[in-house]
Amino acid sequence: MESSVDLPAKRTAPTGISPEGGHKKHKLSSDSLPYAANGNAIDYKNPYAISDVVNRLESGKFGSVTKDIEALITRKMQILGPYFAKYPRLVNQLLKVVMNHDEVTEKSENKKVTVLPHHNVIDLDGGHIEKDVPATPFPVVIIDSDEEDDRDQKSFVPFYEVLLPKPVQSPALKRIGYHASNASHESGDLKFETSLPCKDDTKKDKGVYVGVHEEEDHEVDAVDDGLDDIWREMSMAIETSKDVSDDPPPEEEEEEDADCDHSFVLKDDLGYVCRVCGVIDRGIETIFEFQYKVKRSTRTYVSDSSNGKEKVDVFGVKIADDDLIVTEISAHPRHANQMKPHQIEGFNFLVRNLAGDNPGGCILAHAPGSGKTFMIISFMQSFLGKYPSARPLVVLPKGILSTWKKEFQTWQVEDIPLYDFYTVKADNRYQQLEVLKQWVANKSILFLGYKQFSSIVCDNSNNNASISCQEILLKVPSILILDEGHTPRNENTDMVQSLAKVQTPRKVVLSGTLYQNHVKEVFNVLNLVRPKFLQMETSKPIVRRIKSRIYIQGVKAFSELVENTLQKDPDFKRKVAVIHDLREMTSKVLHYYKGDFLDELPGLVDFTVILKLTPRQKHEVEKVKRISRKFKMSSVGTAVYLHPKLKPVAEKCDEKSISDHVMDDLIENIDVRDGVKSKFFRNMLNLCESAGEKLLVFSQYLLPLKYMERITMKWKGWSLGKEIFVISGETSSEDRELSMEKFNNSPDARIFFGSIKACGEGISLVGASRVIILDVHLNPSVTRQAIGRAFRPGQTKKVFVYRLIAADSPEEEDHNTCFKKELISKMWFEWNEYCGESAFEVETLDVKECGDLFLESPLLGEDVKALYKR
Repeated sequence: MESSVDLPAKRTAPTGISPEGGHKKHKLSSDSLPYAANGNAIDYKNPYAISDVVNRLESGKFGSVTKDIEALITRKMQILGPYFAKYPRLVNQLLKVVMNHDEVTEKSENKKVTVLPHHNVIDLDGGHIEKDVPATPFPVVIIDSDEEDDRDQKSFVPFYEVLLPKPVQSPALKRIGYHASNASHESGDLKFETSLPCKDDTKKDKGVYVGVHEEEDHEVDAVDDGLDDIWREMSMAIETSKDVSDDPPPEEEEEEDADCDHSFVLKDDLGYVCRVCGVIDRGIETIFEFQYKVKRSTRTYVSDSSNGKEKVDVFGVKIADDDLIVTEISAHPRHANQMKPHQIEGFNFLVRNLAGDNPGGCILAHAPGSGKTFMIISFMQSFLGKYPSARPLVVLPKGILSTWKKEFQTWQVEDIPLYDFYTVKADNRYQQLEVLKQWVANKSILFLGYKQFSSIVCDNSNNNASISCQEILLKVPSILILDEGHTPRNENTDMVQSLAKVQTPRKVVLSGTLYQNHVKEVFNVLNLVRPKFLQMETSKPIVRRIKSRIYIQGVKAFSELVENTLQKDPDFKRKVAVIHDLREMTSKVLHYYKGDFLDELPGLVDFTVILKLTPRQKHEVEKVKRISRKFKMSSVGTAVYLHPKLKPVAEKCDEKSISDHVMDDLIENIDVRDGVKSKFFRNMLNLCESAGEKLLVFSQYLLPLKYMERITMKWKGWSLGKEIFVISGETSSEDRELSMEKFNNSPDARIFFGSIKACGEGISLVGASRVIILDVHLNPSVTRQAIGRAFRPGQTKKVFVYRLIAADSPEEEDHNTCFKKELISKMWFEWNEYCGESAFEVETLDVKECGDLFLESPLLGEDVKALYKR
């Protein structure tokens, strides 16, 4: 509350501050000395004792903030200096302000009142003040309004403020001390304003605040000085030349606090905290701290229309050209505190590739369960925090969409909308276009399935909606993220060709199993993130070097030379040399992590169990070998190896259409001993039940899963959703989440049947400690991912894996082929100087001394022909 009061009674303060801002010594009266005569004891009755000590400790013109003020003044002069030289009228105008300021200062000195001109701060302890002096001719403001103080002792001083014009909403001008009045804001013109004392104010008894007010009652009349164009040009130059590190945190309205002026500092664990009173201005969860290490360019990304980016109108949708000049960024403190060493490395790898003057694509090949999703979510939020107009696009398998959204909810530091077509059921192009428009218009992230994306981009329809959808997906994304990025690995597919058309250079592939079947597929993925990878200047010398080491008659393709060398070359040293070359070639664009964090888990024992077929099975296997089609041979053979009675069903019926009734009739009078894998499964189920362990069974076909599901119900009397759980390609995301949660946490859960293709990334089944791989998938990485559903963070028991192989069958040949593929992946990515020729071979074990109590039991081990351990 501003008011005019009488000056306090005559008194002398120990120290004061002169109008120029420096400390000024005053003659002390004997009754006001803070020290006793001997100079040792402090007179605590003197109210100025403490302030005198503080004034002596805080040396410098303005105490502890001297350096900050000097830096601010230096910064102002660096910016304004060129314009003073170019426009001398500005200097003359400011000289008038200084003269008026000096006049006010002189009058203040005569009345023994001190003013801090740079801050408009009144020294309540400074100067000898007469109580009966005439009222000041200037407007005054009351600084000290503590009601507990003696009302007759309140001080008041002339108060003024110089206001320079600025464009509306210009943070640069506000940062150097400029202000705009309401009149300027409303009119849209730039005005030069001052709030120096005027003659009319001398008649007022009460002090009035002269400055910027939001209330209409305190509007200040603006004075036009005719320098509009000059000020506008200067403010634009300031805005475009500002350094990103100078941007202050967004200002928030605060309630006026008469007891604390608040001086906020950043605390890593709390946020912006007042170092005086401890009030938190902004919590740490809402703050992004960036490391601005600009590479050759100091331009920053502006989110509004004034950033100068050209916009293309595509059927009513404004698409801005990608003009992100990206500086280095860092993870949010909340994320950084949770990151493990390999995740910090991965984050920095993303920054090196995606942030800089020459951004490019890259590959994160981290082991399943290593936290790739969390890492890329952290990076995207940091990127969006720096560049709100960036538009990330995540393309992923449909089944793991819910997992991504759940991770976002866990790690989000601001509410970023997540758009997809599934949630809103956008099935046609017009509905999809509406979702895409929302994505373009808002700071948000878009999720699409691989099939959805390729169907839109490859759509040949000529209607406006289809063309607009294509244009948006190809031109708008600032970052393209491909989860399970090994999916688009075949170069001639629509999926790969459509993803290659996306114009952004920032493409990130996430894969837990980068190598799938062939070396060529790895280079196809490299070509996706870095077009024509082998023809790049950094790759050509290494390609020539590798070709000089290898000669295989009739083989010319680079990828085939590498694959044959790693798989078949008897010279191990030559293999090692090729591995070194491959790693050198891909070191800047491919970050591999084996998964050392898994060493902290209780352990993994991976058995390959070769089972002897029964006489009836051997007879049926001879018929299977005569099937010409490879896929048909595999599907029928898998059924026969499980139980020969399944062969007619596998040959005639579509496995998806097999009903429970048909399967129940089939197993009504079945003898489980006729099928070696059926017998192994029953004995394992009994052992798990008696030991209180949960069992996980994977197959690539639905018929074997349906058979084991129904026969388990017959044997045990268990029911779906309580003891038995199933996930296939047809299972909805909601049912997946529910099944996983119940299996992992319910004490009643016993067994989980999963389609090996449907249980990839995003599925966690750590409740299981025993895993059966029922058949051989020709892509070994699929099997490794299935094992990773149980052997992952959160697992509290040692995991035992049993890969069941039918002896003397086509399945055994498939297993040997897959092992050679797996060998290439291990040598390329996991070889080190401690590895020898035998490092990648399997270990042969005696089933009676294998270290697994289950396999050592007579019932489970009686049909084992050979046992290997990876």
